[in-house]
Amino acid sequence: MCDTFVALPDATVDRSVIFGKNSDRPAGEIQDVVTFGAQIYSQGQRVQCTYIEIPQVEHTYAVILSKPRWMWGAEMGANERGVVIGNEAVWTTQPCQATGLLGMDLVRLGLERGETAFAALQVIINLLQQYGQGGNCAEHFSFTYHNSFLIADDQSAWVLETAGKYWVAERITCGTRSISNNLSIRGKGDLQHPDVIADAIATGLCSSEADFDFAQMFSESGVEDSVPPYSREGRVRLLCQLHQGKFAIDTAKAILRDHQGHICMHGDFETRGSQISRLSAQQSEYWFIDCPFPCQQNYKLMTFPTTTEIQHEPVEVNQ
Repeated sequence: MCDTFVALPDATVDRSVIFGKNSDRPAGEIQDVVTFGAQIYSQGQRVQCTYIEIPQVEHTYAVILSKPRWMWGAEMGANERGVVIGNEAVWTTQPCQATGLLGMDLVRLGLERGETAFAALQVIINLLQQYGQGGNCAEHFSFTYHNSFLIADDQSAWVLETAGKYWVAERITCGTRSISNNLSIRGKGDLQHPDVIADAIATGLCSSEADFDFAQMFSESGVEDSVPPYSREGRVRLLCQLHQGKFAIDTAKAILRDHQGHICMHGDFETRGSQISRLSAQQSEYWFIDCPFPCQQNYKLMTFPTTTEIQHEPVEVNQ
């Protein structure tokens, strides 16, 4: 019930990278925008994620996170090194673990530990292999799913899609790319779980590496070769493509406020937070909405803290 997109320099008016995401969560759930400063930890310290505890690393980067208040992890965010990540719920043929790291935990861990988009990708992959993904993703009712991620910095962008322990990753090299709530990487991607192709052949999902199609084989309901433009996924993709070469911050705002495709969602699930980031080697900027419905709100410019203080009230800039 979320949508995430990225426009690479060849698609934007100022040759920056523009990233955007809406976080669609159960109606009434509180989602905060918070900041945490960079920290140094002593050897042997551990971090309590939403459901499980894992070893802490020696150093974490300062982060801005948009996160449901009840969980440790985040729906989306950015770090001081210019890395941004958003995740999407996806439903697959693989069973959900009873507990493990939530996809939102993996977003936060990737941002706290990843110096670049590729490094954050590796963080998430390694943690997924060690601890798996699992646990209830809603505060007041049962809601479980697997995850896909869009990870970007000013130099590169990646889509990482998962089905249980399996994963594939695709590097985005030009234009625009979006993800919604379906697996979207066709074929084997640019990187993949070391056993996924062999296991797919062994279980009869495909006959050879040439026939391997991650999205088709692991989606709970299969995938369509052509995404309908009237669907939410199709609407985001269409709006991104229509602005190739002229994509700007105002374009990102218009997409995230769009009602025709229910991108700005109202109902039992609703858009509880939103993020837009402009990434460049010269200066990166990060805007967030920390309350429901981007169609009714202004984006607020956020900066990284120099202390560990949690800041709930960002500085508002009229946009």
